Amino acid sequence: MLENGFILRHPLGKLTGCESEEILPEGGFGAVMARAGVGKTALLIQLAIHSLLCNKNVLHMSLNDPVKKVGLWYKEVYRNIASQYSIADQEQIFENMLPHRFIMTFEVEGFSVPKLEERLTDLMEQNIFRPHVIFIDGLPFDESQIEPLSDLKAFVKNHSLKAWLTVRIHRDEKPDLDCIQAQLNSVEDLFETIILIQPEGKEIYLKALKGGKPDSVATGLSLDPTTMLIKESDWIKRT
Repeated sequence: MLENGFILRHPLGKLTGCESEEILPEGGFGAVMARAGVGKTALLIQLAIHSLLCNKNVLHMSLNDPVKKVGLWYKEVYRNIASQYSIADQEQIFENMLPHRFIMTFEVEGFSVPKLEERLTDLMEQNIFRPHVIFIDGLPFDESQIEPLSDLKAFVKNHSLKAWLTVRIHRDEKPDLDCIQAQLNSVEDLFETIILIQPEGKEIYLKALKGGKPDSVATGLSLDPTTMLIKESDWIKRT
């Protein structure tokens, strides 16, 4: 499809040192951490679109937004990607992706792994949809989520899936390794990869706090403030 490079390497490959689409192992957890409004959903959807373009079935779970709004997010992010890569048949490619995507919504209070497993089992047993990668946006992280996250990790492993989750950082927390300990606390060990979205002045850097190269800001990527697409950081271009 996008022979000019988008699907040939993972969007976060420069941070993690793994440029194939297998950045997470089967049963693996990845986290995208940021304060509110910095770009967690946009980054999550870019990772989902990359999986779709690699012919993976994607389950997108939102605990904040309705299906229609999530669908609009996908259209906007995809069109920005298609424009950046000058894709001639972009509408047809987008339509071809849709059968491989399933959007599911939960109320935050109503989410539980047993409910997710029940709904997924129904989808799979009826041959409606069988995901390869799960993207979960909006799950709160606190002490009450320790057991559910452990159960979710077991569910992902048992079904040979991979999962990316967004983690909202509280505004009064310092966005560094101390932040991981404060926010993820005892569930940090469940994650193979943790990506921090860190605004600095006019730049929005991506930093691998876990599962990445040392000093990943200096050797990595950032988000374009206008399109919120992943790009090579301006710091890299100047050096």
